[in-house]
Amino acid sequence: MPRSAPVIFPPPPPVLNETPTIQEVTAAVNRSANVRQLSTNSASVDVLSMPNVPKLSATVSMERDRRFRLRASVPIVLGSGLDMGSNDEVFWFEVPEGMSKTLYFAEHEKYRQQLHRAILPIDPTWLIEALGLVQIDPSTVVAGPVSRPDGKLEVRNTTAMPDGVYQRVCFVEPSGGYVTEQFLYAPDGRLIATSQATNHRFYEEQQCVLPHLVTVNLAPASGPPLSMRIDIGSYAINQLLSGDPQLFVMPQSAAKRVDLTTISGLTPSTAGIVAPVGYSAERLSPIPLRGTTRR
Repeated sequence: MPRSAPVIFPPPPPVLNETPTIQEVTAAVNRSANVRQLSTNSASVDVLSMPNVPKLSATVSMERDRRFRLRASVPIVLGSGLDMGSNDEVFWFEVPEGMSKTLYFAEHEKYRQQLHRAILPIDPTWLIEALGLVQIDPSTVVAGPVSRPDGKLEVRNTTAMPDGVYQRVCFVEPSGGYVTEQFLYAPDGRLIATSQATNHRFYEEQQCVLPHLVTVNLAPASGPPLSMRIDIGSYAINQLLSGDPQLFVMPQSAAKRVDLTTISGLTPSTAGIVAPVGYSAERLSPIPLRGTTRR
């Protein structure tokens, strides 16, 4: 059955003036902290990097800070899809391979100790922020906000990890104060993950803005990139639609299990930055950024 056209929501109300400070920008973005749980049974997933895979129907459940579950499948073929999840200790993704399934998993803390040689460039809990629950700690901001040529505000912040300092660039809608794009850079300057969020809706009770269409791109150090688009019809906020007590428990039925901390990708010996389209910052220097700095 063809999916109906997505609902286009009215623009979220303005919350920022023409020259906001970084404190005002982060306060607007961090309204997403009002959402502790988020779930939907009306999502679909397009695996853009695998054009032979049909559009999948999906359910998504999130609970701060690390609990996440996305289950996607072809509606008429049960058990044929993807299962991505995380709880406080471990994350996983389960994929069909032939007539059986393979479960890839890792403990969060062990994985973050070896991100420099990991198969996946990020901990998949990054998807929680990509789906709209973005937080920016103003004490970690090293540049911005600056006004971009397209009118959006640009903010760069850093996160210290065992293998070095990661940088994240966020584009923020200048009036509504919500994040529309994110770019994550490894310590060596490689662009390793991006997200683009559109079709935002303002939720008055929680006083925050959430996207209903999100595209995520991951660029591993070795192997093919992963790109997928998640389309959400409607959300339940601060409640979980699933009554499954095992919702955030790693599945155990896969015939094959692979611990991601026991395998590694190839760390590039030389790595130049691959700048996202329209990105205006200099390569490895947090400041200055091109544009007009908001004081």
